Amino acid sequence: MAETALLRVKGAGQPAEGRHTEILSLSSWTNLLPRLIRERGQDFRIQVGIHQLLEMLKILEELRKWQSTVEDSALQLIRHRDAGVEVAGSKLKTCAHTITEQKGIVIYLLNQLLEILQSGAWSGLESQLLPPFVNAGGAGAPGQGTRSSRQPDQSLSPVGAAPGTGFTYFLSQRGKKISDLYHSGFIDYDAYLVNKYHEKENQLGFINLKTSENKLCFDLMSQRLSDDDMNYLDEGLLEYSDWKGQPFLRKAVAQFLTHYCKAPTPLDPENVVVLNGCSPIFSALAMVLCDVGDAFLIPTPFYSGFTFICHVYAQIELVPVHLDSQVTPENTEPFQLTVDKLEQALQDAKLKGRRVKGLVLTNPQNPLGDIYSEDSLKTYLEFAKRHSLHVIIDEIYMLSVFDDATTFHSVLSLSSLPDPSRTHVIWGSSKDFGICGFRFGSLYSHNREVVAAAGSLGYLHSLSGLTQYKLYRLLQSREWIDNVYHPTNCSRLREAHKFVTDELKALDIPFLNRGSGLYVWINLKKYLHQCTFEEEQILYRHFVRNKVLLSSGQSFMCKEPGWFRLVFADKRPRLETDRPSWL
Repeated sequence: MAETALLRVKGAGQPAEGRHTEILSLSSWTNLLPRLIRERGQDFRIQVGIHQLLEMLKILEELRKWQSTVEDSALQLIRHRDAGVEVAGSKLKTCAHTITEQKGIVIYLLNQLLEILQSGAWSGLESQLLPPFVNAGGAGAPGQGTRSSRQPDQSLSPVGAAPGTGFTYFLSQRGKKISDLYHSGFIDYDAYLVNKYHEKENQLGFINLKTSENKLCFDLMSQRLSDDDMNYLDEGLLEYSDWKGQPFLRKAVAQFLTHYCKAPTPLDPENVVVLNGCSPIFSALAMVLCDVGDAFLIPTPFYSGFTFICHVYAQIELVPVHLDSQVTPENTEPFQLTVDKLEQALQDAKLKGRRVKGLVLTNPQNPLGDIYSEDSLKTYLEFAKRHSLHVIIDEIYMLSVFDDATTFHSVLSLSSLPDPSRTHVIWGSSKDFGICGFRFGSLYSHNREVVAAAGSLGYLHSLSGLTQYKLYRLLQSREWIDNVYHPTNCSRLREAHKFVTDELKALDIPFLNRGSGLYVWINLKKYLHQCTFEEEQILYRHFVRNKVLLSSGQSFMCKEPGWFRLVFADKRPRLETDRPSWL
């Protein structure tokens, strides 16, 4: 049998000699480097002096200062030009060239530094790190005659520098934070987008086992979306509509959720909000339920996108409820969420002065794949009611339960809710129907005040009328969903899950064996030299060097190093691809 994409990363956890390392963003370095210095410094301080590394960092800091000076000069020239003062084009071009050059030097040095930190080869540090165009007495400052041997448009790393690694005077502090946060989390995904694996055209491209996409039923979905009833156009679909969503789509969503969530009574279309994705729905809820600085409780590990969403728009905090993998008398299963843990996390947050406004749950859970029982859901909701907390429940994987022995219980199926006005349910079509590109998410809430406020953000986040019509037709296709799509999708998910988990068993890699979602939560601790998040990051970069994208546990705020999420909902050729041994 061909090796899986996981197996093709030969020597996982070992230094990759002679290979380049993809550059981390500067914000990632800010967090990673001090810990690497502390840990590696303990191991190697007899062989080398830590002062060598500190000298190297001083050079990097000088480069940053020079770069800021040049950018300041460029900004001043632009202002003069805009004010009507004649400015030679050559001056602006020279400034632009110098800025690019200095950025290239910083990226080159950081790239080399990470390679050495990973290998532990610290002797002769300065000579290894300094490129030929920088001398130890001081990097080439603008106007001092030192020039890079590369042209400005040449890449200095295999993946390329993240746009967020530069310094700018044009962004606000908030803009810089948003840019850095995005690029620190998505630089590898951006590299994948321009270099995707293809079984015929690009066999050496990136294989993405990181992004939770269902790629197993494109044939069924493309056929359904091409049917004649999908191709409809009238004037109303080209006009602005209700920001909460077209009435016909909100009605279809209410009927769909009533049926598949097994709601005891028909759900009301007036309680539905439709926006361009579940992330905007979550963001809208965070905005209208919280003030700046407020917080949500959230069990860890959790979907990493929540962090980006909360920081970018709502500017609220996430208070982690840390779960453990070890089974104990109090913890009867791995990563078990209990009310006691919720109570403790809430009290700790209050002692720190945090204003906790709600609890965020994902069911089925991402990345664990766990499904909450009906009794568990009730206890979580009762806990929230005791403390007047909102509960946001993301059920985006509700139809991706492929184990016949597993029963999914939607919150909307409960005969009564402890606090209906503070219970809000999110669902979208991205995972269950494999149409992420449609960017559709829906909110169901009994609280009309929340619905009206969240719906007003459709002014910024609404879907096109044509997309809403296709979704309306799709959600109404109950016979096709029940008899064609859903059974086929579950069968293919089950088959892909079995293939990947069989390979994991053969490799003796522990994992959580769950029957829902598009991913497997795997334990790669045995590949870490030491059980630390620094080693987890090094292992993650090792996968990236071999053009395999996984999600590290740290990105999900997992308490324990060594866990990764592997997405299996992909076609067999990508899951079992071989790679040449030199990768």
